[in-house]
Amino acid sequence: MASSQCFRPRSVPCRSLSPPEQPLQVKVVGLFKSSTFQIAKSTAEELKNEVWEYSSHVMCFINDQLLGDALDLQKWAHKVWDIVDFKPPALYDALTVDFSAKFLRDTKHDFVFLDVSIGFGPIGRLVFELYCDACPKTCKNFQVLCTGKAGFSQSGIRLHYAGSIFHRVVRNGWIQGGDIVAGRGDGGESIYGPTFEDENFAIPHNKRGVLGMVNKGRHSNGSQFYITLQPAPYLDKKYVAFGQLIEGTEILQQLELVPTENERPIQQCTIIGSGEYYA
Repeated sequence: MASSQCFRPRSVPCRSLSPPEQPLQVKVVGLFKSSTFQIAKSTAEELKNEVWEYSSHVMCFINDQLLGDALDLQKWAHKVWDIVDFKPPALYDALTVDFSAKFLRDTKHDFVFLDVSIGFGPIGRLVFELYCDACPKTCKNFQVLCTGKAGFSQSGIRLHYAGSIFHRVVRNGWIQGGDIVAGRGDGGESIYGPTFEDENFAIPHNKRGVLGMVNKGRHSNGSQFYITLQPAPYLDKKYVAFGQLIEGTEILQQLELVPTENERPIQQCTIIGSGEYYA
């Protein structure tokens, strides 16, 4: 995110290319640490009940008012100060991505991604924050299944989400995937063995995009997971939630809108790639 310091613009029309009284100074600061951003994000979540989506990596503020992306900043600087910024927008984009990567690492949480296709067409990426401080064992299982580093289980199952499908879409409920055995929704296996215990129920299902483990009763977690489509308090104390979707809300919406028959997508929804984010 780029923000500019407060300067007094000229009060006369633009007729000269002379520099302003004080040069425009642009600095990159932490998007997530901006009080303005946090207020906007909180308001959007309250109104939409979902993770707020912003299409650019760069957010520019003028005196704590949202201006737009790097291109909007360049237009503003030219209009108000007659400054032509020759730095490419990609530079601001890269600087902001680097800063956000550092911020995410500093949270001490893990971040993973799932690349998704519908039919034969890739549609984008889902990025999740894993609450490894609250559910370390559950998060480790999901993280390793995303990377495939565990190889194969003793029963010969490939422990990797890549190539598996989303086999169930429950309208106004959740989408479900992670059956790495046959994709029917009746199988799966964890990195610890066929199943492992419920770690805790500390994370509530209080919003869209909550990531949790599917089970067949108490202490039967494997590899299947779900992503909520709206608050689902009826899942609390029954299923272990351990993460949150932080990027890819439009991808989740596309999956949600896939036509189904008996809750099974008519078009195949495949995880075509997965791994660690900002590793």
